[in-house]
Amino acid sequence: MRLAALPRLPCPDDEFDAVVGNFVLNHVGRPREALRELRRVTRPGGRIAVTVWAVPAAAGQALLGRAVRAAGVTRPAHLPTLAPEEDFPRTEQGFAALLGEAGLMDVVCDTLSWDHRTTAEEWWSGPAAGVATIGQIVTSQDPVVIADIKDCFESLCAEFAGPGGVLVLPHAALMAHGRA
Repeated sequence: MRLAALPRLPCPDDEFDAVVGNFVLNHVGRPREALRELRRVTRPGGRIAVTVWAVPAAAGQALLGRAVRAAGVTRPAHLPTLAPEEDFPRTEQGFAALLGEAGLMDVVCDTLSWDHRTTAEEWWSGPAAGVATIGQIVTSQDPVVIADIKDCFESLCAEFAGPGGVLVLPHAALMAHGRA
């Protein structure tokens, strides 16, 4: 096992028959370079499959962001954003084009939709612990503002209430794959 981070992998060219990147391109500052690196380490004719969150976000995915906005909180300036020249449309066509730019052939992109079932407490626990950008936004606030965000979150959860106190949160992602 090797530990590495995109966009530089300590692997020789053409090392793998297949490469999978599950939501990894959402978290790198240079997704095009990262995808080219995945292509580099995949043998000719090998397969690459990657996923990203779709935009606009499905209602369940947007819940936490809506709570932050309802509390009047904006993204802190210290949190990095993706440079405009690095961004790409989070649509089937946009994501497929990104794979094509990286040199992949026979690219196919599909939208995957599902309902994530969880409790409000569990869904809140990620951002409360600082997980992902939304968590960094939440935890960078003072305790009074965090409590306001949580109150807004709890109010908005009513839209997604299912049987037995379970939230039913619609999600959508894009899954693209192609040949190196």
